[in-house]
Amino acid sequence: MIADYPARIPVVVERFSRSKLPQMEKRKYLVPCDMPVGQFIFILRSRLHLSPGTALFVFVNDTLPQTASLMGSVYDSHKDKDGFLYMCYSSEKTFG
Repeated sequence: MIADYPARIPVVVERFSRSKLPQMEKRKYLVPCDMPVGQFIFILRSRLHLSPGTALFVFVNDTLPQTASLMGSVYDSHKDKDGFLYMCYSSEKTFG
């Protein structure tokens, strides 16, 4: 997949098991490497149809990535051995 789309990274987004947020219909994304994490979170918020007052936190390997970080750099640091970047979302800032 990376060979077919070299400027994009494969991302799997899953809901944290104890989160009260809804499940997403679409879980797999091909995200541009140069997209900031904050912009991707904005896309996730719109897909979840969250009200402005509802918090959304996205974790990568149990940590909150900086919203100014580029998805490509997060991918380089945290990609799984299967080639995907796994992200988990929750309405709570604490994980675990």
